[in-house]
Amino acid sequence: MDDGGSSYRGPARLLHWLVALLVFAMIPAGLTMAGDDVSRSLRDMLYLFHKNTGVLILLLVAARLAYRVARPAPPLPASMPAWQVAAARASHGALYTLLVVMGLSGYTYVKAGGYPVEVLDALGVPSLVPRSDAISGVAESVHVSAWIVLVAFILVHVAAALYHGIVRRDGVLWRMRPW
Repeated sequence: MDDGGSSYRGPARLLHWLVALLVFAMIPAGLTMAGDDVSRSLRDMLYLFHKNTGVLILLLVAARLAYRVARPAPPLPASMPAWQVAAARASHGALYTLLVVMGLSGYTYVKAGGYPVEVLDALGVPSLVPRSDAISGVAESVHVSAWIVLVAFILVHVAAALYHGIVRRDGVLWRMRPW
């Protein structure tokens, strides 16, 4: 279906799909590394992947937000009900917020727990939080809670996109196509 020229620009689509792919890789990695029946070597490898990919996601989200300020999203179809427009705006805001909360709480959990974030340590970035089991525990709780809410919002986001592509056929699904 033709989207009426209201597609996102290439950089926005690239950032969207990079973040989406990385988040979809992080979910099973996070679940697996937290499991009890995981070998130490696999757990270590997954923690390394999870921490450093989290930093990358946080940077990509920051870039996406900066790009979105410079280049606002294309308008939604005029035929879209006002409540759906409001829901779309709110859910996008929630997704951005949750991705930032996930990154910052993960970083705080790790650094306050006294563990490295290898990519940042290699770049000489000093820890931005003190070593504290209490802070680490709170950050872990925030991280896990935000993960649950983030997964729910991702499911709503995907369902809404499919609804617009399959049921309404109003071009909304195709605005963020990767090609």
